[in-house]
Amino acid sequence: MNIGEIARRAGVSRSTVSYALSGKRPVSDDTRRKIQQVIDELGYRPNASARALANGRTNTIGLVFPPAGNHYTGMQLDFIGSVVEAAAAYDYDVLLSPSGVDSDRSFQRLLGERRVDGAILMEIRLEDDRVDHLAELGFPAVAIGRTAHPEGGWWVGLDHTALAAACVHHLADLGHRRIAFVNRPEQLLRSGYESAHRGLDGFTKAAAERGLTVRTYCCGDDAASGQACVEQILHDDPATTALVTLNEAALGGLYRGLAQAGRHVPRDFSVTGVVASRWAETVTPQLTAADVPAEEMGRRAVDLLVERLDHPGAPPRHHLLAPPISLRASTGPSTAF
Repeated sequence: MNIGEIARRAGVSRSTVSYALSGKRPVSDDTRRKIQQVIDELGYRPNASARALANGRTNTIGLVFPPAGNHYTGMQLDFIGSVVEAAAAYDYDVLLSPSGVDSDRSFQRLLGERRVDGAILMEIRLEDDRVDHLAELGFPAVAIGRTAHPEGGWWVGLDHTALAAACVHHLADLGHRRIAFVNRPEQLLRSGYESAHRGLDGFTKAAAERGLTVRTYCCGDDAASGQACVEQILHDDPATTALVTLNEAALGGLYRGLAQAGRHVPRDFSVTGVVASRWAETVTPQLTAADVPAEEMGRRAVDLLVERLDHPGAPPRHHLLAPPISLRASTGPSTAF
């Protein structure tokens, strides 16, 4: 089934059918209804490639999202799902590219072959050549995360500085004086991963403000690394009574390490951090945390990108989110004297 057959049955020209489908030129309501009736009867679905050639749009969004290490973490998969779901509401498909840098072939193909109408970038670095390149090209893009200088950009961000600081103040209010910080892997910190840097900054400044004794650690994105990290924390300072983490992938290992060390949560040791609620609620006891609103961030990013595609001259917009700490069961008063 093709446009020619639809035109024959509707008694109109091929070009009229094409205009009715693409919206490039006005078509009378009566003619449009006739064409639509034939389309409905035949169950016609226009070929995506042909439609892209006709109207210059692919109805596809690129999600540029490098995995953490060799795999996507649970939180990363939550973000992917949120973007796909939000895009579907606008009748857009999503093409996933695992590119972490501008020079990646996958990223270059995405742009050079114009496979997508716009892009959502994730795992943002403070200095991110992908963001810079797309801005130079004027290619419609939205970042989930912020560069060091986000002014004039389209982005949705989480205020990791404020959230890590809030976790510190929560523990300090409970009487904890010796606290560890469990960050993302060292290679992400070295590469300028923005949430790792901003979270560390918020933690250290809040700890200094409260006069706390603290140590900071990088940790791999897996349970075994989390367990090893706890062992190192307690080896370095056995008097540590609490930790703050940004690493949800290591969370199960952190709990296991504390259990093996004989530290009961929260009676002997408190744990908190910046983690999506779905993951905070999978551990026992459930984690008191600043919940990462992955679904909301994905939806807002898609909303901004569609706005940018529909209104090319619109001024840049952004959203900076700072959800409150959800009190669950993993923190309690310090028992140290």
